[in-house]
This record gives sequence, structure tokens and C-alpha cells, in this order.
Amino acid sequence: MLYCEKAFRSSFHFIHNSRLTYHVRSQPSLFRRLTVSFLQWIDSDYTLESPEAIRAQPDGVNLVRCIPFIVLHLGCLGVLWVGWSWFAVWAAVALYFVRMFFVTGIFHRYFSHKTYSTSRLGQFILALCTGTTVQRGPLWWAYHHRHHHLHSDEPEDAHSPHVHGFLWSHIGWITSKRNFPTDYTKVKDLAKFPELVWLNRFDLVVPLLFAVSLFGLGTWLETATPSLGTSGAQLLVWGFFISTTALFHGTASINSFTHLWGRRRFQTTDDSRNSFILALVTLGEGWHNNHHRYQSATRNGFYWWEVDPTYYTLKVLSWTRFIWGLKPVPQSIYEEAARSAHNDTVQQARQSSVQEEINAFRKVVPTAAAIALATVNSPEVATQLQKKDGPAMHKDVSGQVAAPNPGNAAGPASTDI
Repeated sequence: MLYCEKAFRSSFHFIHNSRLTYHVRSQPSLFRRLTVSFLQWIDSDYTLESPEAIRAQPDGVNLVRCIPFIVLHLGCLGVLWVGWSWFAVWAAVALYFVRMFFVTGIFHRYFSHKTYSTSRLGQFILALCTGTTVQRGPLWWAYHHRHHHLHSDEPEDAHSPHVHGFLWSHIGWITSKRNFPTDYTKVKDLAKFPELVWLNRFDLVVPLLFAVSLFGLGTWLETATPSLGTSGAQLLVWGFFISTTALFHGTASINSFTHLWGRRRFQTTDDSRNSFILALVTLGEGWHNNHHRYQSATRNGFYWWEVDPTYYTLKVLSWTRFIWGLKPVPQSIYEEAARSAHNDTVQQARQSSVQEEINAFRKVVPTAAAIALATVNSPEVATQLQKKDGPAMHKDVSGQVAAPNPGNAAGPASTDI
């Protein structure tokens, strides 16, 4: 048993240490380059050039790299032949959300950011789960995501919509040859595990087994439970092709939409944003501005009203002790958010409709006053305002004054008016 374990470890170390030994110096022919591109679907570390030389090449669409995406999307058209059943439809929906958790809770919050801990066996099981998402290996995924955070919305960012445009950030960047290799030096904490390197290197194995399993399950259900109305081909189309295509675009929406659409709580150096709608689609990844402000927290929804199903699931898993050490959001981040909210409130008050009306009134009043002053000072108005001559306005009361009384020399007699 001990000998078998040593042999197993030795074989893993051999694979781990020999993953970059296929380079040649001569310029390969077109046929050989195409052959290598196809062989990379089996062994993603197989290459004629060093990974450094490949990453130094300019961006551009590699047609061979487009084939898997074309096949994945064309596979959805199989529904025209296999039809649908409620079982197949709900299987596709369930597999979308289960595997979205594999993307958000494992690829992202574990392998990329290590926001919680697990055992080595648990880590291997998590890596196997991510293989069903058909989004390459765990080390490749983690490497590119860590690189994204280092250069978010900068020219070095492989999928920034501000730098490269929406379509490139959504899907184009994956078809570029320069983004294909894994830089193992940027994921040394993961590359020290040979089993993870193997899954990363042969990243087509788990997706193929997953697809075959769905076909086999559908074939068995067609015989065992015909009332479900499904079949092997139908479950393959709905559970694999349709569900995986939707899963890819849901994941890609974080790269594209959440740097264009939503609100910003924190003034980060990039243009990351929070979106409630995308948080529902991606099980909590829509709170992207929160995440870019503090990447080490297990939760992306920092407040109870920010829906984060990925965090809820990880919390439940922590009760089983399969995972542990979930990292919280520091109090300093909440204080920063409170200050930001206060500043936003003041800013919104300044930009409110009432304030806009006040500002408009301030502009109108001086204008109206100037018009009135100009009107009063005009010759026509001045002529109209001149007082015309007319009868006396004071009543003549001299006739009503009585003659002086001789008997009263002290003063004038009383008068009646």
C-alpha cells in the first residue's frame, strides 16, 4: 500500500514537473500549429512555444479556440430534434444553478480568493465539481481572475469592457491564444498540489464524463420511468448543451455587464458596479463593486438585503465542517460604506428635482427682473406713467368757515365741517 502511494505521488510529480517540456525552437508549419491546437484540448499544457512567448503575443481571435463555443451553441439546436419534457427542462434549470454555485462558490471564492478553508480531499472534490462547468481548470480560472483584480479596467486586463469593448470582455478574450496558457507562478499556492495540476492540465476529462453521464441517465430513465418523457439525447441537449451555454453567459456577464451597469457604493480604482438583477442570475456575484473593494470576504452581499445565495450555501456547508474559516467583512469596510452612503445622500439631494427647480428659479428671477426694469425704462412706458394735468384734488372749504364771533376775542369760533 505504501509502495502504491509513493508510486502515485511520483507519477503526479512527474506530470507536474514535465508539463512545459514540449517546446521546440524551429518555426512550426501551419499543419503542426493546427495539430497542436487540437492536442491542447486533451492536454492544455501542450505547446510548441513557451507560455511567456504566447502571453506576449497581441490579442486576436484564434479560430481553433472558437470551435468549442460553436459546438456548444449549435448543440442547443438539438432541441429541434429531441423535443422537450418537463423533466429535461427542470433538469437544465437545476444544473444551471448547481453549477453556477460551483463557479461562484468554488472557482471564485475558494480557488481564486481562498475566502474559506477545507481539507486536501475536500479541495480535490471541489475541483472535480468545477470540472462540470466546462470553464477550464481550477488553476487557469484562478490565475486569470487574480490577474483581473491586479489590473482591473487597465490595458493589461484581459476582459475589461472599457479597454477592449463589450463583446471581447464577454466572450472574445477566451478565444485569444495569448489567454490560453496557465501562469503557474501566479498560483503557487495551488500548483503545489499535483492532483489539481492534473485536473487543470487535462481539463476536458470531467466535462466529457459529465456529458456521458447525462446521456446514460436519460437512456436509463427512458426505460425505467417512461412517464417522464425524456431520453438520453434529450437530457444531453437540455442538461448539458442548453444549461452549459446559459451557465457560460451568466458567468461572462460578470466580466462585461458589472463593469458597465449598476451602482457604485465604493470608489474603487476600476469601474466595478453592484447589480441586484445580476446577483439573482449569478447567485450573488452581482455585488461586484463590494467584491472589488474587499476581495477576501466570503460574502459578496455585504448587507442582509443584498441577496447572496452562494454565501448562504457556503454557510450551511460550514455547519457540516466540510469547509470552515469563512472570512467576514471587516468593520472598517462597513464604516467606509456608511460614509459613502452619507456622501451619496448629500449628492443626491443636490441633484434632486426640488433642487433642480430651485436652480431653475434662480436663473429665471434675474432674467425676469431685468426684463421688468427694461420695460419700465422704455420711452413708451415712461410716457404712460407721466401724471396728466387735471382739476384740483383738494376740496374748497372756505365757504364753510363761519365769521368770527365778536364776543369771543380769545380765538376763532368753532366750525362745522
